[in-house]
Amino acid sequence: MLMQMVAEDILFSYNRNPIFEKVNLEIEEGQLLSIVGPNGIGKSTLIKCLTNIYKPDNGVVYLDGKDILTMDARKLAKNLGYVPQIQSNSFSVNVYEVVLLGRRPYIKWKVSCKDEEIIESILERLSLTHLAERPINTLSGGERQKVAIARALAQEPSTLFLDEPTSNLDINHQLEVMKILYELAHNDHKAVVIVIHDLNLAAKFSDYVFLMGHGGIYAAGKPEEVFTTANIQEIYDIEVEIIQTTHGSYIIPISS
Repeated sequence: MLMQMVAEDILFSYNRNPIFEKVNLEIEEGQLLSIVGPNGIGKSTLIKCLTNIYKPDNGVVYLDGKDILTMDARKLAKNLGYVPQIQSNSFSVNVYEVVLLGRRPYIKWKVSCKDEEIIESILERLSLTHLAERPINTLSGGERQKVAIARALAQEPSTLFLDEPTSNLDINHQLEVMKILYELAHNDHKAVVIVIHDLNLAAKFSDYVFLMGHGGIYAAGKPEEVFTTANIQEIYDIEVEIIQTTHGSYIIPISS
């Protein structure tokens, strides 16, 4: 049975000022879903509501029919993984130790052989084995992002949320990260939900897109259904041209 998350009529506000309201969405395994929209529209706040980091003012988030607010924290951590925006790290803890933290929901007294096998498998899959003993603060941005993903995968979640996983990365690492996330959705059958600013990356890799604007979800659907010149102009207040190539559509800004 596929894991399913459903959000119904979610409202969240800061200091009584609504950030978004009446947000309704469904998330299923086996898809990469992108949340896009202008700065300050509430994208990061939304995924924090979906992962129980923030409590919405109204509405309910269900995971397989259960209100996540009523779920045990350990069980929730086994089902939902969250990767925040990448930050500089001054800690000298090494890569292996960081990824091992993802096993906390499973570790009772000590690290088991199974825990170690899972960590080693994840490190190998993400090409991080050679960095296992390296301090996290000596890594590049792209390497740190992969370590953050590895830590979340160590939780063995069915649903993975990532907040701007490609920000501050060069184009090579952006593509590497997006390919990893696409494979997690399509090969591992996880639900992968990302907040992303790059509409072209979202169009290339996403199965489904949520475009936020005007206090909620303005448009939702396949990338070609959401990324229209009319939708982009309405939400971003910018004119664009959408060009079809052999590798998919490409969005080119023209004027604001």
